[in-house]
Amino acid sequence: MPSINSISADKLVRLIGTPHCPALIDVRNDNDFAADPRFVPGSARIRSDQVENWSSEFQGRRVVVICNHGHNLSHGVAAHLRVGGVEAEILEGGFNGWLGSKLPLVPADKLPKRNSTGQTVWVTRERPKVDRIACPWLIRRFVDPKAVFLFVAAAEVVGVGEHFNAAPFDIEDVYWSHRSEKCTFDVMIEELGLTSAPLTRLSAIVRGADTGRLDLAPEVPGFLAASLGISRMYTDDLAQLEAGLALYDAFYRWARDATGETHNWPTNKPGTEK
Repeated sequence: MPSINSISADKLVRLIGTPHCPALIDVRNDNDFAADPRFVPGSARIRSDQVENWSSEFQGRRVVVICNHGHNLSHGVAAHLRVGGVEAEILEGGFNGWLGSKLPLVPADKLPKRNSTGQTVWVTRERPKVDRIACPWLIRRFVDPKAVFLFVAAAEVVGVGEHFNAAPFDIEDVYWSHRSEKCTFDVMIEELGLTSAPLTRLSAIVRGADTGRLDLAPEVPGFLAASLGISRMYTDDLAQLEAGLALYDAFYRWARDATGETHNWPTNKPGTEK
């Protein structure tokens, strides 16, 4: 019988990708992680034997703890967190249960090395539009909610990446970039193991807006107009990124939950009833 302090994989997957997803903590031991070095999307590894040292970081937040099978390791960490005032649950069945449900998993070897505070760091060209907002949105929502994004002059991206251990993206001749007809957002979805029907639908819109192919989806012109409008509203790249995240949140939820919904007005105009 599931614990009252647990969440099922099918419920958790509906939260992943949304701005209100719980913090996901992977506490698998080294041997279990080495056997399958992939992550439930959005999760990060933290040592279970040091829970007393890091539990305060999550005060006032909802947390889901993930071990290999959903047994004593995750239950113990979650209990420690609750003592410290954290709303902590465990993932039913743990990592193996998620794996058995054939849900997306992010390969660890595709991610840049985390910095001293546990964040991945990425760098791209300044004045971000479309792809350079789409990629940070994907990373924040499905890979690393605490990811750091550096926006610098185009000529400095590679050098900054090398000096500050940041992964360069959406410039020529780097791993995270356009490939053939795919934009960087497409590449990230594929390489990070995140392919799903909603993200595939969203990626067509992003690709169309990013490459000037307004025919790829009916939503492309409106999406491009909104993206360009946001770029005119902000002079600060980080403020523009934060505003852009809300746009992508909305389009993702439409792509996932609302593509079949229409809107008509007026709904009860006199004399139109048949």
